[in-house]
Amino acid sequence: MCGRFALVTPVAELKKRFNVKLPKGEIRPHYNNAPGQIMPVIEMENPEQLSLFKWGLVPHWAYDPKIGYRMINARAETVAEKPSFRSSLKKRRCLIPADGFFEWDKKPVKHVPYFIKLKNNRTFAFAGLAAHWEKENEKIDSFTIITTEPNTLIGKIHNRMPVILAQADEKKWLDPIISDAEALKLLKPFPAKGMEAYPISNLVNNPRNDSAAIIKPLK
Repeated sequence: MCGRFALVTPVAELKKRFNVKLPKGEIRPHYNNAPGQIMPVIEMENPEQLSLFKWGLVPHWAYDPKIGYRMINARAETVAEKPSFRSSLKKRRCLIPADGFFEWDKKPVKHVPYFIKLKNNRTFAFAGLAAHWEKENEKIDSFTIITTEPNTLIGKIHNRMPVILAQADEKKWLDPIISDAEALKLLKPFPAKGMEAYPISNLVNNPRNDSAAIIKPLK
């Protein structure tokens, strides 16, 4: 799964990297993004705009928006079948910009957190799905991060990893013309040779902690 990630790239660089217009709301660097927080996404309905959505997908048919806390991830293998994600796969695919993500190695007695990023330190995009929920006077735009089988690097730490799209595939993921089958082909593990992972302190365990110290390598 993917339950935490970092996005600390300055707004001006995000704008340039994804060639988008910026939203009205403030975008601050976050070293420890957690479910339930509002984060930048780029949706297929408006690919030239950076939007601010809540992490944890709330389907339009949901009775209680708290369901989003149970839907922070969607499995690539079943995303086309599950009622919660089927419609979003067709109509509301999105990109979630990130600089890295966290996983916990559960093999030792004491769980060790790792920070995982690209070797070139560049900002990338997770493949995601979005949804709009509305009831009475409340509206929520939300997203989930798609996960897949791990590559050889992540497999030493965890049995799942988020789908990191190749930069050349980002526009294709947002293209409303491609079929579900074509979209699903993009949901594959990112090559291990282009990534690195290192252990960090337990600061990341508390979502209230949000500083550069979180991604500092453990001595």
